[in-house]
Amino acid sequence: MKMKKKLIIILLAVLAACATPKECCSQNNLCDSLSYTALEGLPLTVIGNADGIINMVDSIEWWFTACNSVACYTPQGNNPYSFPLINMTDTVKFCYDAYVYTPNQMIVCTHCDSLVFDYTDSTYVLLSLGNPTGIGFVIEEDGVRWYNDIIYDMMGKELTTAPIGVMYIRGGKKYIKLK
Repeated sequence: MKMKKKLIIILLAVLAACATPKECCSQNNLCDSLSYTALEGLPLTVIGNADGIINMVDSIEWWFTACNSVACYTPQGNNPYSFPLINMTDTVKFCYDAYVYTPNQMIVCTHCDSLVFDYTDSTYVLLSLGNPTGIGFVIEEDGVRWYNDIIYDMMGKELTTAPIGVMYIRGGKKYIKLK
Protein backbone atom coordinates (compact mmCIF):
# COMPACT_ATOMS: atom_id res chain seq x y z
CA MET A 1 0.00 0.00 0.00
CA LYS A 2 2.85 2.41 0.85
CA MET A 3 4.49 1.67 -2.52
CA LYS A 4 1.23 2.50 -4.34
CA LYS A 5 0.96 5.78 -2.41
CA LYS A 6 4.56 6.74 -3.34
CA LEU A 7 3.87 5.96 -7.01
CA ILE A 8 0.79 8.18 -6.99
CA ILE A 9 2.74 11.02 -5.35
CA ILE A 10 5.54 10.72 -7.94
CA LEU A 11 2.99 10.68 -10.78
CA LEU A 12 1.27 13.79 -9.41
CA ALA A 13 4.63 15.57 -9.07
CA VAL A 14 5.50 14.80 -12.69
CA LEU A 15 2.11 16.05 -13.89
CA ALA A 16 2.41 19.20 -11.79
CA ALA A 17 5.81 19.94 -13.34
CA CYS A 18 4.23 20.10 -16.80
CA ALA A 19 2.42 23.36 -17.46
CA THR A 20 0.39 21.68 -20.23
CA PRO A 21 -0.13 18.04 -21.18
CA LYS A 22 1.68 18.78 -24.45
CA GLU A 23 4.90 19.46 -22.53
CA CYS A 24 4.79 15.96 -21.03
CA CYS A 25 4.63 14.29 -24.41
CA SER A 26 7.84 12.78 -25.70
CA GLN A 27 7.38 14.49 -29.06
CA ASN A 28 6.88 18.21 -28.60
CA ASN A 29 5.36 19.95 -31.62
CA LEU A 30 7.41 23.12 -31.74
CA CYS A 31 6.22 23.82 -35.29
CA ASP A 32 2.94 25.26 -34.00
CA SER A 33 4.91 28.12 -32.43
CA LEU A 34 6.55 29.23 -35.68
CA SER A 35 5.23 31.84 -38.09
CA TYR A 36 6.43 34.65 -40.35
CA THR A 37 5.59 38.31 -40.92
CA ALA A 38 5.46 40.02 -44.31
CA LEU A 39 6.87 43.53 -43.98
CA GLU A 40 5.11 46.57 -45.41
CA GLY A 41 6.05 47.74 -48.89
CA LEU A 42 7.85 46.22 -51.83
CA PRO A 43 9.51 43.90 -52.59
CA LEU A 44 8.04 40.91 -50.74
CA THR A 45 10.11 40.83 -47.54
CA VAL A 46 9.56 38.51 -44.58
CA ILE A 47 11.00 37.69 -41.18
CA GLY A 48 10.63 34.43 -39.28
CA ASN A 49 8.91 34.48 -35.88
CA ALA A 50 9.65 32.02 -33.09
CA ASP A 51 8.75 34.16 -30.07
CA GLY A 52 6.99 31.32 -28.22
CA ILE A 53 9.93 28.91 -28.36
CA ILE A 54 13.07 30.97 -28.91
CA ASN A 55 14.25 30.41 -25.32
CA MET A 56 13.58 26.65 -25.49
CA VAL A 57 15.68 25.78 -28.55
CA ASP A 58 19.34 26.06 -29.50
CA SER A 59 18.80 27.58 -32.92
CA ILE A 60 16.44 27.82 -35.90
CA GLU A 61 17.44 27.82 -39.55
CA TRP A 62 14.85 29.34 -41.92
CA TRP A 63 14.62 28.38 -45.63
CA PHE A 64 12.03 30.48 -47.48
CA THR A 65 10.79 30.18 -51.08
CA ALA A 66 8.32 32.29 -53.03
CA CYS A 67 6.77 31.06 -56.28
CA ASN A 68 4.76 32.93 -58.89
CA SER A 69 3.31 31.49 -62.10
CA VAL A 70 6.77 31.56 -63.73
CA ALA A 71 9.31 30.25 -61.21
CA CYS A 72 10.25 29.75 -57.57
CA TYR A 73 12.78 32.04 -55.91
CA THR A 74 15.04 31.93 -52.90
CA PRO A 75 15.46 35.13 -50.91
CA GLN A 76 18.14 37.75 -51.03
CA GLY A 77 19.42 38.69 -47.60
CA ASN A 78 19.10 36.99 -44.27
CA ASN A 79 16.50 38.21 -41.77
CA PRO A 80 14.78 40.04 -43.29
CA TYR A 81 14.50 37.85 -46.36
CA SER A 82 13.70 39.73 -49.58
CA PHE A 83 12.18 38.50 -52.89
CA PRO A 84 12.78 41.27 -55.46
CA LEU A 85 11.70 39.10 -58.43
CA ILE A 86 8.14 38.72 -57.09
CA ASN A 87 5.77 41.35 -58.57
CA MET A 88 2.90 42.92 -56.67
CA THR A 89 0.46 41.52 -59.29
CA ASP A 90 1.58 37.93 -58.59
CA THR A 91 -0.36 35.43 -56.54
CA VAL A 92 2.49 33.95 -54.53
CA LYS A 93 2.89 30.46 -53.13
CA PHE A 94 5.06 31.24 -50.12
CA CYS A 95 6.68 28.41 -48.13
CA TYR A 96 9.22 27.91 -45.40
CA ASP A 97 11.15 25.00 -43.97
CA ALA A 98 12.41 25.72 -40.47
CA TYR A 99 15.07 23.49 -38.98
CA VAL A 100 14.61 23.67 -35.20
CA TYR A 101 17.60 22.44 -33.20
CA THR A 102 17.10 21.43 -29.57
CA PRO A 103 19.67 19.77 -27.28
CA ASN A 104 18.22 16.33 -28.07
CA GLN A 105 16.84 16.52 -31.61
CA MET A 106 16.33 18.38 -34.85
CA ILE A 107 12.75 19.03 -36.00
CA VAL A 108 11.86 20.12 -39.53
CA CYS A 109 8.77 22.32 -39.78
CA THR A 110 7.19 23.02 -43.19
CA HIS A 111 4.45 25.54 -43.93
CA CYS A 112 2.98 27.09 -47.13
CA ASP A 113 0.51 29.92 -47.80
CA SER A 114 -0.93 31.72 -50.82
CA LEU A 115 -0.25 35.46 -50.67
CA VAL A 116 -1.49 38.47 -52.64
CA PHE A 117 -0.48 42.11 -52.42
CA ASP A 118 -3.01 44.27 -50.56
CA TYR A 119 -2.88 47.71 -52.15
CA THR A 120 -4.71 49.40 -49.26
CA ASP A 121 -2.11 48.28 -46.68
CA SER A 122 0.89 48.04 -49.05
CA THR A 123 1.78 44.58 -47.81
CA TYR A 124 1.35 40.93 -48.75
CA VAL A 125 -1.56 39.19 -47.06
CA LEU A 126 -3.04 35.70 -47.05
CA LEU A 127 -5.23 35.01 -50.06
CA SER A 128 -8.74 34.83 -48.69
CA LEU A 129 -11.11 32.94 -50.96
CA GLY A 130 -14.04 34.80 -49.39
CA ASN A 131 -12.54 38.24 -50.01
CA PRO A 132 -9.66 38.26 -52.51
CA THR A 133 -8.15 41.62 -51.56
CA GLY A 134 -5.39 41.81 -54.17
CA ILE A 135 -7.56 41.31 -57.25
CA GLY A 136 -8.96 44.10 -59.42
CA PHE A 137 -6.82 46.76 -57.82
CA VAL A 138 -7.39 50.50 -58.08
CA ILE A 139 -4.68 52.82 -59.37
CA GLU A 140 -4.84 56.46 -58.40
CA GLU A 141 -2.97 59.02 -60.48
CA ASP A 142 -3.31 62.78 -60.09
CA GLY A 143 -6.47 62.28 -58.01
CA VAL A 144 -8.16 60.18 -60.74
CA ARG A 145 -9.02 56.55 -59.92
CA TRP A 146 -9.00 53.90 -62.62
CA TYR A 147 -8.93 50.10 -62.68
CA ASN A 148 -6.52 47.98 -64.62
CA ASP A 149 -7.95 46.02 -67.53
CA ILE A 150 -6.31 42.71 -66.66
CA ILE A 151 -8.60 39.67 -66.40
CA TYR A 152 -8.28 37.51 -63.25
CA ASP A 153 -9.90 34.25 -62.24
CA MET A 154 -11.46 34.04 -58.77
CA MET A 155 -8.18 32.72 -57.32
CA GLY A 156 -6.27 35.82 -58.47
CA LYS A 157 -4.50 34.18 -61.42
CA GLU A 158 -4.08 36.45 -64.43
CA LEU A 159 -5.92 35.22 -67.55
CA THR A 160 -5.29 36.06 -71.22
CA THR A 161 -8.97 35.78 -72.24
CA ALA A 162 -12.31 35.85 -70.46
CA PRO A 163 -13.48 32.29 -69.71
CA ILE A 164 -16.94 31.15 -70.79
CA GLY A 165 -19.36 30.10 -68.05
CA VAL A 166 -16.94 30.88 -65.20
CA MET A 167 -16.88 33.97 -63.00
CA TYR A 168 -13.91 36.28 -63.55
CA ILE A 169 -12.80 39.79 -62.53
CA ARG A 170 -12.02 42.64 -64.91
CA GLY A 171 -11.73 46.32 -64.09
CA GLY A 172 -12.62 45.68 -60.45
CA LYS A 173 -15.98 44.05 -61.30
CA LYS A 174 -17.13 40.43 -61.44
CA TYR A 175 -18.43 38.96 -64.72
CA ILE A 176 -19.65 35.68 -66.19
CA LYS A 177 -19.36 35.32 -69.97
CA LEU A 178 -22.21 33.15 -71.28
CA LYS A 179 -21.24 32.79 -74.97
